Amino acid sequence: MSTTPWHERAAQLAIDGRAFIHGARIEARSGARFDCLSPVDGRKLAEVARCDGLDVDAAVASARAAFEDRRWAGKAPAERKKILIRFADLMLANRDELALLETLDMGKPIRYSRSVDVPAAQNCIRWYGEAIDKIYDQVAPTGEQSLALITREPVGVVAAIVPWNYPMLMASWKIGPALAAGNSLVLKPSEKSPLSALRLAELALEAGVPAGVFNVVPGFGEEAGRALGLHMDVDCIAFTGSTRTGKQILQMAGQSNLKRAWTELGGKSANIVCADCPDLDAAVSAAIGSIYFNQGESCNAPSRLFVEASIKDAFLDKALTMIPDFAPGDPLDEATVMGAIVDPIQMKTVLGYIEAGQAEGARLLAGGRAARVDSGGLYIEPTLFDGVDASMRIAREEIFGPVLSVLSFTELDEAVRQANATPYGLAAGMWTADMNKAIRTSRALRAGTVHVNTYDNDDITVPFGGYKQSGNGRDKSLHAFDKYTELKTTWIQVG
Repeated sequence: MSTTPWHERAAQLAIDGRAFIHGARIEARSGARFDCLSPVDGRKLAEVARCDGLDVDAAVASARAAFEDRRWAGKAPAERKKILIRFADLMLANRDELALLETLDMGKPIRYSRSVDVPAAQNCIRWYGEAIDKIYDQVAPTGEQSLALITREPVGVVAAIVPWNYPMLMASWKIGPALAAGNSLVLKPSEKSPLSALRLAELALEAGVPAGVFNVVPGFGEEAGRALGLHMDVDCIAFTGSTRTGKQILQMAGQSNLKRAWTELGGKSANIVCADCPDLDAAVSAAIGSIYFNQGESCNAPSRLFVEASIKDAFLDKALTMIPDFAPGDPLDEATVMGAIVDPIQMKTVLGYIEAGQAEGARLLAGGRAARVDSGGLYIEPTLFDGVDASMRIAREEIFGPVLSVLSFTELDEAVRQANATPYGLAAGMWTADMNKAIRTSRALRAGTVHVNTYDNDDITVPFGGYKQSGNGRDKSLHAFDKYTELKTTWIQVG
C-alpha cells in the first residue's frame, strides 16, 4: 500500500464516469450526464453517463449477442474459472483505487473499504470462479432402456440492479454466480454510487471476460432501472434494494416477458439478548458494532435490540461507554470507524426518524444530531433510543442509518413474537448460554439468517436472503446458482 495520504491520492484520482457497453467506455446516447458528489465533503467526483432506455437496449443487445454466439458460455469450465480468478487477482492488484472510489462515492471509512469491501468482493468472484469446475450435473434413476440427464444451463441475459450501501460487494454477489454460470450481464449500479462498478467492468475485460459479456449502465431507477425491468430480451433480473422498489421489479417482470425476478430487500432485524447471555461484553460489542458499522446503512443491521429487563441497565451502561468510539470522522482518515451518510436525501430521512422517535416518547440516550457540519459532508452522530415501544415508527420501519432502538422484555416468547411482528425477515440475533433455548428460538424466528451468540459473522459459503417482504431467492453460496441457471431434462431412449 502506498504511504501517500488518502486525501492526496483522492485529489490525483482520474475518474471516468462513462458507461461500459460491449467492452468500451461510451457516453449515454442522449449525451446526458449527472454529477456524482461525494458525501465525504461535497466535492464533485465526476460527471456520470445518465443512461436511459436507448443505452439499456444497446447493452442488452450486446449481452444477447455475446450469449448467443457462446463466446463466454461456450468456453470450457476450466477457462472460465481461470478468467474469473484473474479478475479477482486484478481487483486485489487495484485494491487501493477500488477502496478509494468506494469511500469517496458513498462515504464509508477507507479502513473498511480497503480491509472489508475489496477483499470480500474479490473473494466472492474468486469463490464462484473456483466453483465452476466443481459442480456436477445429474443422472436420474431410470430403467435400463432409458438415460435421463438433468443439466444446468445459463439462463441467458441477466440484469442486475444493486444498491449504494455496499456497491462493490453487492455487485460481486451478482457478478460472481451469473458469470460463473455462463450468462451475460447488464449491471445497473445505484446513481448514488456508480463508480466502482464501472471500474470492475474494465478489470473484468482485462482479465479476459469477452466484450459484451459484462456491461454497466449507470443511471436513475426510473430511466435505466425501469428499462431493464420491462425489457423483453432480459431473461432474469436480480435486484437488491428497498422493498418498495422490489415490488415494482416483480410487477415489471410480470408485465413484460415474465423474466425470472429475484430480490433482496429491506430489513428490521431483531437482536435478542437474554439474561443468561454467556458474555455480556461480547453481546454489547456486537450490538453496537453491527448497528453503527457502515453508518447503519446495512439491510441486515440489528436495529431492534430486545434486552431482558433484569440486565438492561447493565447492558446500556456498557453500550453508552462504547458509543463515543463511533463518533463520525473523516472517511479518508484510517482511524475513522464511522463515515458519512450517502446523500442529503438519506440524511434527511434518518434525521426525520430521530425526530419521530423523540416525538413518540422514546428516550434519546445518545446522539440524535448532525455532526461535522463544517466539513461540507453528511454525518450523523451514533444514536441510541431507550424506552422504545413496538408501535413507534423507529421500531417498525427501516431507517438505514446509525439509530438503535432498545426494547425490554421479561418473557422470551413475547420477545420472539415482537421480533416476528414485522413485514421483514432478513436477519436476527439471539444471545443465551442455553443451547436448547437458542435452537428453539432460532427455529421460531422468521428470518433468513439467525445468529446465535454473535452477529453478522458469516461468509460466502452460506446463503443470504430473507423471508416475507425481505425478498425471494438467495445470494451467496452454491444456492445462488439456482437464480442464474435453468434445469433441463434430457430423456434418451436406449436401444
